Amino acid sequence: MRGKGGKGPLITDFFWSFLSLVAMRKLLLLSSSSYHGAEGFLGWCGDLLTEFLGKEVSRVLFVPYALFDYNEYTKTVRDRLKQLGYEVDGIHELENPLQAVEQAQAIFVGGGNSFRLLKTMYDHRLVDAVRKRVLQDGMPYIGSSAGTNLSTVSICTTNDMPIVHPPTFEALALVPFNINPHYIDPDPSSTHMGETREKRIREYHMYADRPPVLGLREGSALLVLGDKAVLKGPTGAKLFKPKEEAEVFESGSDVSFLLK
Repeated sequence: MRGKGGKGPLITDFFWSFLSLVAMRKLLLLSSSSYHGAEGFLGWCGDLLTEFLGKEVSRVLFVPYALFDYNEYTKTVRDRLKQLGYEVDGIHELENPLQAVEQAQAIFVGGGNSFRLLKTMYDHRLVDAVRKRVLQDGMPYIGSSAGTNLSTVSICTTNDMPIVHPPTFEALALVPFNINPHYIDPDPSSTHMGETREKRIREYHMYADRPPVLGLREGSALLVLGDKAVLKGPTGAKLFKPKEEAEVFESGSDVSFLLK
């Protein structure tokens, strides 16, 4: 599906209608919930989470759709966020998921399988609702791994296998580019002969009208506040564009140009 003016095969007209509302946008997009050397679930990004949510938020709506065991996943998130001072409601625990999104103070979409996540979001008719709450109302959005994929133009640059079939690969389009979570550079000493992550992203960019892809290394996060975007966490990211050399950005880099 082509968007406004026939440009961008996966950017919908709905997204373009919200361009004037991006000043409300508040996103924390984590590459992963775990990071080597950090203790426990979300152990590496506790300060990021508390700074992002602040004191204005007391309850977070958690979306566990990317994994099969909703209850266990929600318990893990609930226990961790309670340590940080926040209560958690699992969206599956509430009678009306759409109403839960409409009333949420903040939303956290967890990782797992991006295809399963996107399909379930469409099944419950939540895609438009979440997009509106984030872009129009300024509801804080936290994504981790698959939840970060969901925030972008499409899930086409996920690392996951298509275990289910969503009606489309188009996602929330809270940002006008794609992300590859868990990005890892090729290991020159490896004997592995399969495709590298970079090669797979280059295959995506064989179609020149595809958006940029930000490869977020584990331990990296993208903080988006309105029209500003900054890399956070102990690691950085690698940016890919069609027919251009990849560019490395360290933690603390301002990558707001990606939002233009």
